[in-house]
Amino acid sequence: MKNYLLTLFVLLTFVLTSVGQEGMWLLTQIDNLNLEEKGLQIETTDIYNPDQPALYNAIIQLGGGTASFVSPDGLIITNHHVAFGALQRAASAENDYLTNGFLARNRVDEIEAPGYEARSLIEMEDVTSEILKAAKGIDDPLERDKKINAKIAKITDAIEKKADDIQARVTAMYNGKQYILFVYKVFKDIRIVYAPPSSIGKYGGDIDNWMWPRHTGDFSFLRVYCTPEGNGAGFSEDNVPYKPKVWLKAAQEDLKDGDFTFIMGYPGTTTRYRTSNSANWNLKYNYPFSIDNFATIIELMDDLTKDDLEGKIKVAGMRAGLANAMKNYQGKVDGMTNTNYVGDKIEYEKKFADWVNSDPLRKEKYGNILSDIKAEYKVLYKTKDRDNVLGYIQGLAGTELGVASYAFMIAKEMDKPKKERNPRINESLIENIKAGMQYQYANLYEPLDKELLAMGLNMANELQGSQRIVALDYILNDKSRTIDEYVDWAYSTSKLNDLEFARSLFGKTVDELVAMNDPFINIIANIEPVVEESNKASEIFAVNIIDLRKLYIDALYDWKGTNMYPDANSTIRFTSGPVKGYVPADAVWYNPFTSLTGVIDKDKNVEPFDAPDGLTELYKKKDFGQWVDPELNDVPVAFLHQCDITGGNSGSPVMNAKGEIIGVAFDGNYEAMISDWQYDLEKQRTISVDMRYVLFVTEKFGDAGFILEEMGVPSVGY
Repeated sequence: MKNYLLTLFVLLTFVLTSVGQEGMWLLTQIDNLNLEEKGLQIETTDIYNPDQPALYNAIIQLGGGTASFVSPDGLIITNHHVAFGALQRAASAENDYLTNGFLARNRVDEIEAPGYEARSLIEMEDVTSEILKAAKGIDDPLERDKKINAKIAKITDAIEKKADDIQARVTAMYNGKQYILFVYKVFKDIRIVYAPPSSIGKYGGDIDNWMWPRHTGDFSFLRVYCTPEGNGAGFSEDNVPYKPKVWLKAAQEDLKDGDFTFIMGYPGTTTRYRTSNSANWNLKYNYPFSIDNFATIIELMDDLTKDDLEGKIKVAGMRAGLANAMKNYQGKVDGMTNTNYVGDKIEYEKKFADWVNSDPLRKEKYGNILSDIKAEYKVLYKTKDRDNVLGYIQGLAGTELGVASYAFMIAKEMDKPKKERNPRINESLIENIKAGMQYQYANLYEPLDKELLAMGLNMANELQGSQRIVALDYILNDKSRTIDEYVDWAYSTSKLNDLEFARSLFGKTVDELVAMNDPFINIIANIEPVVEESNKASEIFAVNIIDLRKLYIDALYDWKGTNMYPDANSTIRFTSGPVKGYVPADAVWYNPFTSLTGVIDKDKNVEPFDAPDGLTELYKKKDFGQWVDPELNDVPVAFLHQCDITGGNSGSPVMNAKGEIIGVAFDGNYEAMISDWQYDLEKQRTISVDMRYVLFVTEKFGDAGFILEEMGVPSVGY
């Protein structure tokens, strides 16, 4: 490692504290976490070793979540809600796999998980010096950003050209202080093996989501397939189960309060090094706007599909995602408000400013950070209402408008000279887009799409003054028809409801798209100038704020001298902590385990508390097999522990001190919903489904003991 990188590594790791619960650590940092003192019984090289197989080889990124290999024949376990999209796409009114679940009794019966890809990490390399060298001496932040992106594209393209199943990503850490290259093997043939019915996999639904005590069996089994040569490839009858280097073994010992646990997975995004400006922006504007829109859309979905099972299946994935995000955002708003988070941030920043101003050299280096960040946010406030509506129109106003928007954006970029294009937008990307569109159109539900478009146009119609999107006035000021009448006309006129026609748009020039005179393309073409203006402002904000945040991190390190893990960014991370309950409120203690008795106690025979008859029968007969916890004298369902996770960790395996799988992480607790912004040792907990419940449901309820046999689970244990 070059001297610069060695120095950086030392700076970022030499004062790591003994509190390992906080932090989503890079695998290269775990040697410094004193894990043996906390209870780890294996070597850190058993967890991560770039030179030989280790546990990290069993962890894969699956869609927007995480999964892990649990057999030598490519069997993987993840959350039911991570596999939900695959079940939805494979389901129909005749085969409702969401409601009824799915089981393949042999490999021939395993069904394709449409659109799912698994990524297995095969290499990590620090490329900081190489990236920063490409931008050396460039003062203009936009030009510097372009040079960095061009260098990243050059590095990743060179790697990806070597094999069709290899994907390379260079990811910035600490807002660009460090750059790491991640190389993945990609698998595109994923098949469903066993998923319990939603009355187990989603037990408690939106009511229990993010809450404790939790009684959800949030798990599913899938399998990764590859070519006979071991290469990742699309679905084919000739493919065979993948043979992973490492797979996780199920624990054979009881799990108890206080036991050491650890997680590896792919957490999405955290914002723990942001200032009060970012926190206030999200608290006052970003979160409330999203919460209101998501609530309205969910209500529309429920009304439109009340008597339409096929429609309910088509919108199920979107509904689940919106409901989950809405409760998450509401929890953040409640948490920030109840803890005076922004006010505390401001007080913290006052102390920071006092420290900076107490030394002339520090003042020269860091004196303007907070005021410069505040100035950047002032620019956002000027057009926030317009930009919110633009974002909605391009992203949530229906499948057909969304496809038109994406096609127009691609065409505009491809019309540029090659040297001026975004390096990631190329012919390969276009082909991937066209191939993946079948999944978008499989879920197209026109009654909802029409309502979403009308909703976006009505939002635009409410904008006034300088915020108004004048480019839409040809619709909004048309006295000959209402917005609803325009929407009906657009959907009856456009050909974008046809998948093949939609695919034909990608690869055309802007002029060719406009010449089609399609109503959806016309909307996008008309608003393009204001979208360009908004995007330009966002681009300038992004490059400026990243530079300032990077400097702020430098300052925080100089001030506090504390350990610093990078914010989560969908790259593989490590976290650890003991099994432990918590105090959610005065005079209340939450035990760290729930049980099957709790499932039955909640059962109301009405969704979302409608336990399946087969499960209640097992409970009545006390037919628990080997899956009884000796302390609970019951089948454990879920447990709490002090690991530090966020969205993207869903489906991550939870391991014990020996590196054996003891559960699958699926949630956090509502009392700590601002965990993306700050860690609370006393209240923040990870909620995981206990592996004993997974195996109990699979064996006893699902009658799928052959899955346990494949996993190497003995007939007696625990």
